[in-house]
Amino acid sequence: MNKNKKLLGLLLGILVAIVINILPLEGLSAQGKMCLGLTLMTVVFWAFQIVQSGYASGLYLALLVIFNVAEPSVVFSPWVGSTMYLVIGAYLIASAVKSSGLGERIAYKFIIKFVSSYRSIIISIFVLTFILSILIPHPWPRAFLIMSVMAVVIKSANVPKEDAIKIGFTVFASSVPVSMIFLTGDSVINPLAAQASGELISWMQWFVYMGPPNIVASIITCLLILVLFKPTKEIIINKEEIKEKLDSLGQISGIEKRTIIWLAIAVVLWMTDSIHGINIGWITLLIAMLMSLPAIGGVLTPKQWGEVPVHVLLFLTAAMTIGKVGGVTGMNTWIADTILPSSIPENPYILAVIIAVISMGIHMFLGSVIAVMGIAIPALLIFTEPMGISPIITTLLVYTSIGIHYILPFHHLNMLVGQGEENGMYGQKEVMKLGIPLIAVVFIIVLLEVPYWKMIGLF
Repeated sequence: MNKNKKLLGLLLGILVAIVINILPLEGLSAQGKMCLGLTLMTVVFWAFQIVQSGYASGLYLALLVIFNVAEPSVVFSPWVGSTMYLVIGAYLIASAVKSSGLGERIAYKFIIKFVSSYRSIIISIFVLTFILSILIPHPWPRAFLIMSVMAVVIKSANVPKEDAIKIGFTVFASSVPVSMIFLTGDSVINPLAAQASGELISWMQWFVYMGPPNIVASIITCLLILVLFKPTKEIIINKEEIKEKLDSLGQISGIEKRTIIWLAIAVVLWMTDSIHGINIGWITLLIAMLMSLPAIGGVLTPKQWGEVPVHVLLFLTAAMTIGKVGGVTGMNTWIADTILPSSIPENPYILAVIIAVISMGIHMFLGSVIAVMGIAIPALLIFTEPMGISPIITTLLVYTSIGIHYILPFHHLNMLVGQGEENGMYGQKEVMKLGIPLIAVVFIIVLLEVPYWKMIGLF
């Protein structure tokens, strides 16, 4: 069945590319048609998961150059900026926190002090995700670290399989809204959203703009999980076993101490980027490199380079290139003129709802958050430009709408990576059970952002 699905996705993607290039799309140049066709073909490949995302992305990038859709300097322009190096540095730092044992130590200490029941487990997952989002600038290693700790909790408390699935699901579900609170909470997507606005957004500005709304989104998500995923029986935590795990780590090591020092320096530099003017991408890469040096570092070793996934870098390059090449070929303007309403609502609340509906509608079909940003944000920036509002507003409304939203696992990579018995133990059923009510949460948050941004002077 899976093989047939992949073959169907391959044929459908190729057919879409051919049809787009044959159709007489008025107002779209030949290069624009080729860009649209290849983009939609790649999105179909991503949605059907015909191959690993890196292969589909590499194919897209190569075809853009081969068919002269844009110059290689445009296609691979993401590597000229800081975003790609931020991702590389973030993976290395995340690996350092995990391999040093620091993240595990923090999690065990937190559980011993604050966790005593199923309800406190669910809440603690959100709190731990929040705390570690400051230290580990990527949601996947963060989630897998917390999941490894929760596996100990599940085993020590003899948690029934049905309830264990709910706990595993919460680990990855919590990473969705919590990762949007800090700019470095998701070092792949958040900086990409900030960059898509065309405006410079500092670490602190991101927290001011997106922090409070996504704290609210995190609280609502936590409450939804507590209501929708009730335990089959009360859980009693065996804290002695947790304490044994903590004791087995021994005294805090020299590597952990050096990791703490470098993390503290990184966090301070991230938070003050608007003062010293150094982009957080270069800061993150610099800190990672310094963590490898002898005497002052020794935290990162050559094997840590294996933690940097090349396929994610290619996927990110392709997703960023969609918007860039779409702008050069006129694809973005054509999409804005074709699919968006002809008139712009003056009421900011109606505008927020329209942006949310359009963004989620595209997301339902495309699946990838990054792909939707690459297509929706440039088009909606053109749509809202006559209003004279800051492009940051349009960009963050789109990102809020698709960043919180998912119905199926493939709609959000944070949910997709946790799916399966060997990961978070959950399946499509659990994702849909929470994902459908999250549609209402999207509207709540975007309607909350309008008066909040007015209050702080962004609107």
